[in-house]
This record gives sequence, structure tokens and C-alpha cells, in this order.
Amino acid sequence: MTTPRSLIINTPFEVPRWYWTKDRNDQKKLSLSEGRRPAGYEIFDTRHNTLRTENLDLVNTIRERVDQWRAAAYPGVTTVTRRLLEHWHDQTARTFPFYFCQLEAIETLIWCVEGADEYRQGIAVPNDGGAWQRLCNKMATGTGKTTVMAMIITWQVLNALTYPKRTRDFSRAIFIVAPGLTVKERLQVLMPGNAENFYDHFNVCPSNADRQKLNQAELLIENWHSLMPLKAQDRSVVKKGSESDEAYVRRVLGKLAGFKDIAIIND
Repeated sequence: MTTPRSLIINTPFEVPRWYWTKDRNDQKKLSLSEGRRPAGYEIFDTRHNTLRTENLDLVNTIRERVDQWRAAAYPGVTTVTRRLLEHWHDQTARTFPFYFCQLEAIETLIWCVEGADEYRQGIAVPNDGGAWQRLCNKMATGTGKTTVMAMIITWQVLNALTYPKRTRDFSRAIFIVAPGLTVKERLQVLMPGNAENFYDHFNVCPSNADRQKLNQAELLIENWHSLMPLKAQDRSVVKKGSESDEAYVRRVLGKLAGFKDIAIIND
């Protein structure tokens, strides 16, 4: 392959075919490698002025499994999920197709929940010791994370309404945690009733009937500061003591406090 004049060598709508690598002897020189760049990160040692790459083996393995699962036509998924995946991959369904990274992100989350056992066997995502499993999707700035969040909500809510007994997998109660007030305001496009909602803007739902069902979602968007426990008022005349767990849940979750199963999206 002739070395291109531009650093941009892939289209965002397809699996990356090439990636840049640094010359071992001259870090200022770049050469092209065929395929997709393995997931990893670089560590710069300031003491010895050296740079090394640490591969993320689990991420690379999951990518391979999701690729195999996709090629096999998503075995294990519900009828609702299959309809969504077909619609999201339909390049004629919207003015601009979804990016590959957006589709892979939602596919990976679906694979974690619905993928057939044979495609998930031997893979264990470590947790932080808490009571609930946490899954992380890492996407670069500008690649459309909010759109993926709209896809997650659509997948969860439509399945929860269709399969109400699968409470471990799906929920129509969605709690979205924002990193700041500015982002919280931007995330209002995830509310189905918002005039500029992403569900209509990006044609996320396969049909008008599905779009109407999405209005049954119970969504709450809050800044992460709302999760902080209330401080006891030392100088208060009335000594109320520390906030109870029940009071904390009612204060933080509000209308979602009555739901047993909640899907939480931490932006």
C-alpha cells in the first residue's frame, strides 16, 4: 500500500482496516500496519525516557467474540433485539449511517446480556467487589456516545415491555448519571418527550409503534453530586441524625424509587 498523504486512513462507517505504528528506532516516523489496532494503552517512563505499550487482552478477546457472534447473526437475542439490530445496520434508514464504533458498542453490551453462552464461555469481566455488575464502554470524544445511550435505552425499554418477566436483563426504569450540570443539560435529548430527542433525530426505533412504546420509559437524569449523602446539621435545633438508606433512595431516585430493577447509565 502506498503511504497516504493524510493521517486519516479509515472510514468511520466500517471496521478499521489499517493503523499507524511508530518506528522502533525513530519515534517520529510512522508506518502503516494492516488490520485493526489492538486495544491497549501507552506508558511513558519519564525516568528512562522510554515508551511501552500494554495490551488489553480481555478487550481484544471480547472484540473477537463479538465479531464471531455478529457473523453468526446474533444467536440468543430476542425478537425485539434482532429487529433493532437489523434496523440500526440498515444504511438506508437514516440520512447518515451509524458509525462502526457506535454499532460495536451497543452490540457488545447486547452480547454481554443476550449472547448465546458458547460465544461468552470463558470470559469473565472483573467487578469492583460491589453487589452489581458494571460494564464499561469506552469511546473516543466525538464518536457519538449520547446516540449509543439512546440505543441502550431503546433496547432496554422495548425488551422490558415485551418480556416483563426478564427483569434481570431488561428494565424500563433508566437512571442516567451526568458528570456535570452542562452535560446534564445536553443529555435532555434522551428524554423521549424532548422536542430535540435523539430517538426521532436518528430514527432509532424501527417503527412508529415502537417509538410510541418508548414513551412508557421512566427516565431520570441527574448530576452525580445528587448521589452524595446529606451532611448532618451540627447546629440544627432538631437533631435528625444521619440519612437512612430508605430516605436516601427516595431522595436520589424520586419516581424511580418504586422500581425493583433499574438500568443505570453513568456518562
